[in-house]
Amino acid sequence: MQVDHVKNQTEQKWLYLFIGLAVLVNFSGLFVPLMDPDAGVYASVTKNMVLRNDYLSLWFQDNDWLDKPHFPFWITALFFKIFGIHDWSYKLPGILFVMLGAYYTYLFAKQHYNKNIALWSVFILLSASHIIVSNNDVRAEPFLTGLIIAAIYHFSNSFSKNLSWHLVAACFFTACAIMTKGVFTIIPIAGAVAGELIIKQNWKQLFHWRWIIALILVAIFISPELYALWYQFDTHPEKTFFGNTHVSGIKFFLWDSQFGRFFNTGPIKGKGDPSFFLHTLLWAFLPWCLIMYAAFYSKIKTGLKKIKSEFNEWFTISGSLLALFVFSMSRFQLPYYANIIFPLLAILCANFIWQQMQSGKKTFPIVQLVITIIVLALGTSLFIFYKPEANLFVIILFVLLLLFTLFLGKIINARKLYISLLQSGLAVLTVTLFMNLVFYPDLLKYQSGNEAAFYLNKNYPGSQIRRFGSYIPSGEFYLNQHMVITNIEAVNKGEFSKN
Repeated sequence: MQVDHVKNQTEQKWLYLFIGLAVLVNFSGLFVPLMDPDAGVYASVTKNMVLRNDYLSLWFQDNDWLDKPHFPFWITALFFKIFGIHDWSYKLPGILFVMLGAYYTYLFAKQHYNKNIALWSVFILLSASHIIVSNNDVRAEPFLTGLIIAAIYHFSNSFSKNLSWHLVAACFFTACAIMTKGVFTIIPIAGAVAGELIIKQNWKQLFHWRWIIALILVAIFISPELYALWYQFDTHPEKTFFGNTHVSGIKFFLWDSQFGRFFNTGPIKGKGDPSFFLHTLLWAFLPWCLIMYAAFYSKIKTGLKKIKSEFNEWFTISGSLLALFVFSMSRFQLPYYANIIFPLLAILCANFIWQQMQSGKKTFPIVQLVITIIVLALGTSLFIFYKPEANLFVIILFVLLLLFTLFLGKIINARKLYISLLQSGLAVLTVTLFMNLVFYPDLLKYQSGNEAAFYLNKNYPGSQIRRFGSYIPSGEFYLNQHMVITNIEAVNKGEFSKN
């Protein structure tokens, strides 16, 4: 027993080091140029908000913009005011919200399991491939990654009292999530809480009057969003949106934006595939994807035998499965939608890993070794065949990381499963660091928007810029002066030269 305790302490210390490395890698895309279209659009919308000094209205390309709620733009606008309008100050708040999610992932896992599982949860979350990609290509999801697990954590702590600060905090984070992407963000939160209470048959808590107070608090906290939408759209029925007048911003926010996409009746449509997220998670949640599916199976199989156990929580599996089910039934699907439940998936995986370590099973060391080899082979192939520009320091850094990954078992005296898990996580961190420091910066030299803006800023400072026939959101963000949208008829008439 004493030997196991010492071994756990040693492994825990190494885990701190790897979590620190994962944090650094998640910040490594901070200075990479913005990618079109979404990041360029969101950054341009926030830039317009700050330059116009109008924090109630969202504008893009000189038109009212009604695609997303205000919360991420308000937060990013605050960073623009503090640090100036830069690509890195646009990305920074999103990354910090992911770190907030990692903090709450740790708190939740430590409270419901133990410290070792909590640390593994954080490492799994921060080394999941699409979390790192999303911290480079920042959209709404990094904000939701932090907000949703924060809401679940505080709701899970609100059962002991009729009213508590945990309930207020949970409602605040829930409202911020709604003001980030709409009412469907309630699904993983409500699924987690309701699943925990229903599965454990805790009917007293499920039908408690506390939830009426929670609804009232959420309604109060989203009132700034409702007011902003009313101010920009509902008070101006003459405005045209998707070819229609008399558009209600509040109705779009509460119904059309989310339910319209789900039922494919809104202005933005998709096709949908029920199996989309099943295969998407195979790459998005690398290197933990196979462990995740095994964790789902294990949780359901073993957990049902001791449903009401104090140490058997159902928040994680209820919230994640319900969200995945609804997303899979939706007609509008994108890979990064799943990111918002990655903290829940990370906790499920960490608990499963801990059980595997305690039982001494040897299946997953082989599985993770295969994943490590595949990830490193893909990263190496990308470097060989793409041949990006890279200085000597960067090449040496990646060679050292590669060697550290391959010979980790010789460096750390730990269990085989522990070594194989760290190796697979380190493999993803190495490849994604290469992509952020080398591949993306080189690739984005071929993105027309930002390169055109850099050229115009250097060679035509202060000149009026007009464009037609192209969609370059990143160009509008990086351009130092206002860009006017014109058309071929105006160009033929010579109107493009007029101020």
